[in-house]
Amino acid sequence: MNTRIQRIIFWCLFGCIVAMAALLIFHRQHFRNSVASLAEDTPLDAPTASTEPITLLLANDADGAVTAANRQIALPQEATARVRSLLDHLNNEYALPGSTHPLPPGAMVDDVFLLPLPIVGHTDNASATSTSPAGPGNSPPSTLVASTDPAALQPLSPGGELAVVNLRSSFVNQHPSGVEVESLTLLSIVGTLHANVPQIEQVRFLVDGQPRETLAGHADLLRTYPSRDTSIAAASPSEKKK
Repeated sequence: MNTRIQRIIFWCLFGCIVAMAALLIFHRQHFRNSVASLAEDTPLDAPTASTEPITLLLANDADGAVTAANRQIALPQEATARVRSLLDHLNNEYALPGSTHPLPPGAMVDDVFLLPLPIVGHTDNASATSTSPAGPGNSPPSTLVASTDPAALQPLSPGGELAVVNLRSSFVNQHPSGVEVESLTLLSIVGTLHANVPQIEQVRFLVDGQPRETLAGHADLLRTYPSRDTSIAAASPSEKKK
């Protein structure tokens, strides 16, 4: 009699275990499907209706030049998302097999801030000022402070902007080290911004929201870079010697 009761209890417990296991598997699959659906339905940037012509300034390690290449790419309409997407497309080109300037795959940029010029204050304080986008609640200081680099603070034309490019540490930490390869990356970024967003006159860099001395041990990330046609600058012998 006791043996029969024990068998009944055993099979009841076994049935409960099987039912709980099936329930857990069902809920796990349902959760995974929900996460996948959310990832597919949530766009990284604002959607665009069609592609548009853009110009990427692509570096070539073989000859130390940066040359223009035309592409058809869909970009978001919002200004900062547009610049971020533009730079990520640039890095995608460098991650392709056979790239003339091989760089690690993945997103290059975490954030981009566009600030109207002039930026008031010392050049050394520009990175601290530029970590928040300009707006009604983020007014610059009212006192103009002289700078040792006047061109770094004043716009060349009305509507000129400073772009603060916040690079990802995952990109920076894997970037190849060397004077030329690091300089070419920065020239490529600055040149691509110049070609596609002409109101950007100056570019500064952060890494994970903080100032960093160099890209990978050589190229200076603390200075303000003037926006310019880097395809011409990179081809000049004097630039190659630097």
